[in-house]
Amino acid sequence: MEPDLIRKLIKPADTRVILLVIDGLGGLPMEEGGLTELEAAKTPNLDDLATRSICGLHQPLGPGITPGSGPAHQALFGYDPIKFHIGRGVLAAVGIGFDLNHGDVVARGNFCSVDEEGRITDRRAGRISSEKNGELCKLLSEIELPGVEVFVKTVKGYRFLLALRGEGLSSDITDTDSQVAGDRPLQPQPLSQKAEKTVRLVRQFLDQAGRILANHYPANMILLRGFATGPSWPQINDLYGLKAIAIADYPMYRGVAGLIGMDTVDPGNTTDRKIDILRERWHDYNFFFVHIKQPDIAGEDGDFYSKVAGIEHVDAKIAEFMIMKPDVMIVTGDHSTPSLLLEHSWHPVPVLLWSKYCRPDGVDRFGERACINGGLGPRFPTTDLMPIALAHAMRLKKFGA
Repeated sequence: MEPDLIRKLIKPADTRVILLVIDGLGGLPMEEGGLTELEAAKTPNLDDLATRSICGLHQPLGPGITPGSGPAHQALFGYDPIKFHIGRGVLAAVGIGFDLNHGDVVARGNFCSVDEEGRITDRRAGRISSEKNGELCKLLSEIELPGVEVFVKTVKGYRFLLALRGEGLSSDITDTDSQVAGDRPLQPQPLSQKAEKTVRLVRQFLDQAGRILANHYPANMILLRGFATGPSWPQINDLYGLKAIAIADYPMYRGVAGLIGMDTVDPGNTTDRKIDILRERWHDYNFFFVHIKQPDIAGEDGDFYSKVAGIEHVDAKIAEFMIMKPDVMIVTGDHSTPSLLLEHSWHPVPVLLWSKYCRPDGVDRFGERACINGGLGPRFPTTDLMPIALAHAMRLKKFGA
């Protein structure tokens, strides 16, 4: 639905919405005829909530298109990820509070492991600690490039931010990460003539980084993706009349939220602390985005049972969200991350929406096969979720006479 139409229909209301995002929620059976991670998990609280909710499966991008985390969250917030596309570099920059200047070119980096032939053996460098990341970023910060300032900043775990500041830079550059183990890191390529200077600088940075990191296995090389410059997007208060806060420990998700005008807070990685902040800020905001990362990590690691355990952990906390008496409670994921595939997938994502104004649809189990029969539909656009939430929060007035 067009945001401009929603903007015209917004009306004030003293109501609150919780959007609880279990990252990578959707999954697949590990063997034919089996259960997905969500279906295998013991989720009595989510199942009970589903019986009182309207359910379905949402599609972050078009059918068959696998979404990245940034576009998937944009869609959850009601922003068309095709129209408002942005590279992960900007999301990382905003997420860690980097002072992004006009014209800066930024990229999301991974520390990775390569073998003696330069082939990637682990795209995430064994998931090194943020402390180790900080040590390596200090080393890479010593790299000097002609005519530009170079910034290398820790994001979290194996992730870091590369920023270049200077005249005549362009973000029209291809990723160096093929996202396939066994490949060599790719050479960045210009997507336009104006990016040729920047590509030369990035190649110089990669060459020096390789030499500096050579003896720091498992983090003995880097991968760069999502080259971008800062955008100017409509703000969530202007579009939807919401005063919103993002409670997320991973910087990239705070980055997406910050770009659309949400306040952000880093709660650490415990669900209990996230709930504490929700409780502390309850009267300051009317939209609460709460992000849970662990199931996505387990899915990318191919750890089916760890993902099941992560989902069960969230289920055990549902009552603490509901005790806040939200007017709308949404539980979903941003995308599917099946343990079978060890990566994001194109599969639609389960969602439940509870409100005293919703029409329960007979779904009695929060899982992929159950939600496909829900009232929201088996494959509705993720961008439709926000207007549906606003309507159930009594924040949309009638269209027409």
